[in-house]
Amino acid sequence: MSDNLRQGIKLYQSRKYSDALAFFLALPPDSTDNIDLAYFIGLCYARLNKYDEALLYLEQVVTNGTDYDRIKQCRLSLAVIYSLTNRSKMAEFELSKLQEDGINNEQVQCAKGYVAWYRNEIEKSIACYEKVLDKNPENTTALNGLGYILASTGKDLTKALFLCKKAVDANPESSAYLDSLGWVYFKLGLLKEAKTFVKRALEKNPDNEEIKSHYQEILSTKPNACVYDIYGKNVYASDCE
Repeated sequence: MSDNLRQGIKLYQSRKYSDALAFFLALPPDSTDNIDLAYFIGLCYARLNKYDEALLYLEQVVTNGTDYDRIKQCRLSLAVIYSLTNRSKMAEFELSKLQEDGINNEQVQCAKGYVAWYRNEIEKSIACYEKVLDKNPENTTALNGLGYILASTGKDLTKALFLCKKAVDANPESSAYLDSLGWVYFKLGLLKEAKTFVKRALEKNPDNEEIKSHYQEILSTKPNACVYDIYGKNVYASDCE
């Protein structure tokens, strides 16, 4: 790897994605390997939710790269981005290419769960995440993914709370995990807790549209007429007065 990239990589690893992107884009084209540069520019754009730009660079790595691990990571990223941008067939294609290469590990299963969720294939998504957790109960991506689905669908708020808390305990700096836990609290009707965690998520990832949407919904919600206790039992406001 070129020494010219190292400063940008440090910025990226420090989650300073805008600064890292600016650094990479300012590098002279002949100063480093173009595929290495495309890889990191693509990752920065993805982190900044600029998906069309991310696709342009990550696809270059898949098409022209020779580093197999990097190509695998790009295919996973492409699958997620294609899902987020309503190109589910392309997402399935990237996952199928990984499976053709004999890769069906936890990362791929989680990506399959994510794609299925965005296609509204709820049971398939749940099955993917549960398959991962059966083998590795500590996989935070699966913990968070399954917890978020169970909360969003109202299938099991008790389990959702347990799963999302476990993910946050393992990685308290993840904006995705903080947001999911906050969303579980929102679904439970616990607005104070919901606001606390989603606000933390937004502070860490202020450009994320889903987190911003969650935060606005929490702020605009009055103390509700019906909440759930942690055992999934309905508790109505009239019962609490």
